[in-house]
Amino acid sequence: MISSRERVLNYAILTIFAALALLPLIGVVASALTPAAESGPSFTWPHHLDVGNFGTAWRQGHFATYLTSSLLVAVSVVVLTAVLAILAGFSFAHFDYPGRSLLFYVTLIGLMVPPEAFVIPLYFNLRDTGLTDSYWSLILPQTAQSLAFGVFWMRNFFRSVPVSVIEAARLDGASDWRLLWRILVPTSRPALLTMAMLVFMWTWNEFLLPLVMITDESKRTAPLGLAFFQSEHTTQYSVLAAASIIVALPVVASYVFLQRHFISGMLSGAVKG
Repeated sequence: MISSRERVLNYAILTIFAALALLPLIGVVASALTPAAESGPSFTWPHHLDVGNFGTAWRQGHFATYLTSSLLVAVSVVVLTAVLAILAGFSFAHFDYPGRSLLFYVTLIGLMVPPEAFVIPLYFNLRDTGLTDSYWSLILPQTAQSLAFGVFWMRNFFRSVPVSVIEAARLDGASDWRLLWRILVPTSRPALLTMAMLVFMWTWNEFLLPLVMITDESKRTAPLGLAFFQSEHTTQYSVLAAASIIVALPVVASYVFLQRHFISGMLSGAVKG
């Protein structure tokens, strides 16, 4: 039983760490709302708020195009990863065939290989097939990168489903396909949404692959576009801060919207190895 003194101390420590985490964010927001004439590299509280910096960043940075590209790539990666991870996770969790464990552990190698290790040979392979400078050069590699985590995540969830539920479905004559899509997938909603949220965030923030694969400005993703925008506006600190918020806002908004499911999935999605 936690005493009142321990509870107060816990809340005090959490409050301090929360303040330390929020302080840089408050600084970026304050800088984005600072008039251009008052902006500087150090933190200053604006005398009056200027939301025009967001409009300036949006127009000059072409972020409508960049955000559309990022959204197309991220949603495609999430959908492909979710479908493949569900199928593979179900196979590893409930089918018994030779080499199942070995194949599963080989799949997990994808969690250990950093993109820097394969991006150069990947570029030449995609160039030879004519896929560079296209959305497929971003969607396919990032789906492959995310699939190891997705398979691990969904396999663990499917293994956590009570055996009685599966046996009852099979006694009712449910096929494997129906068992998966009618029973297991609907019950996996928290875990599935958590996986989708994480994959969306990783894909949205990816910088190296777009930098190597994309030369067409109309296909630049938001982080890559922000890097080029920063190099062109190195001293316009308020506009740069506004552009950073524009790029980060979709991830923040999706997390806020799915927060309840995200926390639920994190608590229950990996309960069995």
